[in-house]
Amino acid sequence: MKTNSEDKSVGGFDLNSKFVRVFLVIVAALLVFAGPTYVPYVLAGILNVNQAASVVFGFVLLAMGLALMLYLIRKKIIE
Repeated sequence: MKTNSEDKSVGGFDLNSKFVRVFLVIVAALLVFAGPTYVPYVLAGILNVNQAASVVFGFVLLAMGLALMLYLIRKKIIE
């Protein structure tokens, strides 16, 4: 039979740990807010990557952040 700590472990991470929960929330916030704003600027302006590719990459980071946020809400880490 599984215990509560086994139910919330994902990929070697213990979701009951406060550090992991706070870390995942911070990563999700960075992906949602910094992904579509600062990353395309750095890619296009500083690293001279194609403008369209940098914008697409920003939207991919936004989608990843929203998916992580949805995952955290479903696991009741964010209420």
